[in-house]
Amino acid sequence: MLGTCIGSWIKVGAVSQDRFYIAFLGQTVVGFSQIFVLSVPARLAAVWFGPSQVSSACSIGVFGNQLGVALGFLLPPIFVSSDLTIDEMTHQFYVMYISVAAFTTVLLLAILLLFKDKPPIPPSHAALQQDSDDGGFMDSLKTLLKNRSFMLLLMAYGINVGAFYAISTLLNQIVLSYYPNASTDAGRIGLVIVVAGMMGSVCCGIVLDKYHKFKETTLIVYGFTLISMVLYTFTISKGILVVYAMSALLGFFMTGLLPVGFELAAELTYPTPEGTSAGLLNCACNALGIIFTNIYSLIFNHVNDVWANIATCLALGIGTILLAYTKSDLKRQAAQIEKNSI
Repeated sequence: MLGTCIGSWIKVGAVSQDRFYIAFLGQTVVGFSQIFVLSVPARLAAVWFGPSQVSSACSIGVFGNQLGVALGFLLPPIFVSSDLTIDEMTHQFYVMYISVAAFTTVLLLAILLLFKDKPPIPPSHAALQQDSDDGGFMDSLKTLLKNRSFMLLLMAYGINVGAFYAISTLLNQIVLSYYPNASTDAGRIGLVIVVAGMMGSVCCGIVLDKYHKFKETTLIVYGFTLISMVLYTFTISKGILVVYAMSALLGFFMTGLLPVGFELAAELTYPTPEGTSAGLLNCACNALGIIFTNIYSLIFNHVNDVWANIATCLALGIGTILLAYTKSDLKRQAAQIEKNSI
């Protein structure tokens, strides 16, 4: 949160045509801080919530992250109008950046003054055991890299989110290639994808807490992501309303996989801290996101979007196979069941 706050204030000083590098610096600081923020929901849920609530809590945390993304689609066009003079737009940028910086400052102070590291009593036996077994970061990292099931999940999860990043980044160009006058719709479709993903995250968290079928749920959601991607690929030319519907379906399952992946990783790697496994998942997402975006862009610009989407479908097919070979070794659940039986 500190990095987000600092980056936001740096961007306040970048509202000028000759201050691009200041804006780039501020955005870099914010983006770097996001790596840590994205890993918070899994760890926070495990520390503060019991076994019947932890997946729902994690999904709500992911919901919060996606809500921020949705607001990123929604608020800038409200704050800044492109139909004004440079001076008027500069003033509106100042208002937007100062508002964001002030909001992040309030959140930072609230966290520093009001937020506690953990509850006085661990909410579950798994959390208690994890506290007592918590070793160093390098030991945890070595343990994770030797965990075959986690590494398979890491690759499958990274493929899914990398594909999501690629589609989201190039969404505007893709929509405009079919519907040249739909620039406003392109932004709204991006918002639909994120909002549908928020709903998917919460629904998947509730399902996990109810049935505790972590691998099965992950595999089903991943399979529907692949099906949604195929439908999106071959229906994008059928009308703008169809694009809205297919994008919502794709967002629901693609983003719905986020909390499911975090929770399955926590189960496979227990008693390694959830923050470490979630951090590695996010690193894989960012690395594969860069790779997928560049490859998707290359195919899109030199061939067409259909082949770029087909390549994405093939990658998601590989991810589905990787998940199928992941063992359903639910160590955190086993620890809780063992405690309950004593």
